[in-house]
Amino acid sequence: MKIKRLNKATRYTDFREMIYASAKKFRKKHAFQIKIGSGSYRYVTYSQFKEDYRALGTHFLDLGLLDKRIAVVGKNSYAWVLHYACAATVGVAVPIDRELSPEDMRHFIVSAGCTAVCADKEILEQLEPLLSSELLLLSLQDALRPVPADDTRIDTVPIAEDEMSVLIFTSGTAGKPKGVCLSQKNICSNIFSTSQIVKITPRDKTLSILPLCHTYECTLDCLLILSRGACIAYADSLNAIRRNILEYRPTVLVVVPALLQLLDKRIQAAISKNGPAKYQSKFKTSSISKALRDLSGFVRMIIRRKVKKSLGGKIHTCIVGGADLSPAVVEDFLALGIRALQGYGLTESAPLLAGNNDFYFNAQSAGVAIPGVELIIDSPDGAGVGEILAKGDNIMLGYYNDPDATADTFRNGYFRTGDLGFIDRDGALYIKGRMKNVIVTANGNNIYPEELEARLLEKETIGEALILPGNDRNGDTCVKAKIFPNLDCMTQIIGHLPAKEEIQAMVKSIVDEVNNKMPDYKHIRVFEILEKEFEKTTTRKIRRCGMNLA
Repeated sequence: MKIKRLNKATRYTDFREMIYASAKKFRKKHAFQIKIGSGSYRYVTYSQFKEDYRALGTHFLDLGLLDKRIAVVGKNSYAWVLHYACAATVGVAVPIDRELSPEDMRHFIVSAGCTAVCADKEILEQLEPLLSSELLLLSLQDALRPVPADDTRIDTVPIAEDEMSVLIFTSGTAGKPKGVCLSQKNICSNIFSTSQIVKITPRDKTLSILPLCHTYECTLDCLLILSRGACIAYADSLNAIRRNILEYRPTVLVVVPALLQLLDKRIQAAISKNGPAKYQSKFKTSSISKALRDLSGFVRMIIRRKVKKSLGGKIHTCIVGGADLSPAVVEDFLALGIRALQGYGLTESAPLLAGNNDFYFNAQSAGVAIPGVELIIDSPDGAGVGEILAKGDNIMLGYYNDPDATADTFRNGYFRTGDLGFIDRDGALYIKGRMKNVIVTANGNNIYPEELEARLLEKETIGEALILPGNDRNGDTCVKAKIFPNLDCMTQIIGHLPAKEEIQAMVKSIVDEVNNKMPDYKHIRVFEILEKEFEKTTTRKIRRCGMNLA
């Protein structure tokens, strides 16, 4: 399906062009809202952002960093964005996850051949003993010096559209990071495509939550926002999100499904506890969307207003990606007057390939291909399921120093995503799971773990779930579930902290319920209840490796 109507958007060739154009169009508009104390903030205008970019970029040139690899490590901040943009302009930006151990950071810094490291002061202190004395260490918190008016070197640094400007080491759920080489053309084409189908205006504000070292956050919740004249604020931490939403009152959120599911459960619990007494029981037994449907228009309006107020009062859109999202959660937020636009993409596609948007919305799917991207299904089976292949200007240049992996991941000019899915008559994409995660039974049936995990997670007493191959009593391959229960929810339901036997019984009843809705070959035959959460990536994806599989 080709989207016929599109929003007006500007195509930029590189970050510098975008920053300068935004400074001209939005001059005194706030680009960033930065907390400097309790209840006090510093605002950076688009004009100031341009001046800071020119000052830091010129400083990088003075340090001899032209065409060099520059690592950027730190918490989400204005300084991080500034250093990333300048690093990508004068050389190659290498964003590194600040949650990694200092030893792992060092490994990526050395592997990338970095000449300089820009990081938060506490991270530099940890890295300094591990790094060569020849490496230039720069604090993200260092003050900027104004650039002389006649020094225009940063304005004329050549930026080749098809050369690597950003090198990202994927965190990966399989435990084997790869270096993804992206050009500014890759990223800017993704900004252009997304702007055409999801309208962001200078009246919008986002609360940046996910790590900026990932393309999902950096492209869609930073560079896209800055191309549209909107404002960026930063969450203090994952635990402070609820407070920060009330504090900054964002209109747009870019999140992973786990966060939206948590919000959904909290909203439902709050309505069933604090909503109109007459209707509380409805919200205990039904989803938010179903419960609201049975209420009068006036009561619905009151509940919506209260929920929106608890989310700052202005939020209208959530962009969701990174994993599968239950359609029930999408329907709940839609019933509350908030769009949850689920999309699909990878680091290698800078990142977006498909998405629900202003012109196409289907809660069951990952949306349609974004403008400029072609999606096809390779070798579909009888149900139309096969590997998703993609082509477009946003597809990476290749994997860093790995020509074999690069050659293997392209077929006839199409990028092999490694994900399985199908496309319906409307052009909507449905994700079934990762090729390498598929469980094949002795009878040759394919089972997609993500489908069963989503079914389990629909139950509020299940905190986390991982489906993997197991063995039944005969030694044949079967479906096994590892489950981390939501003890708070179980306690609330039964009125006391559950004993092991009670947890076992509650989990078994849910597994039986899920099995009853599935064909026999998909049944969960074995399950294990965990006492600790699964190990996760910094975008809250459960790792399918290491201790999680033990």
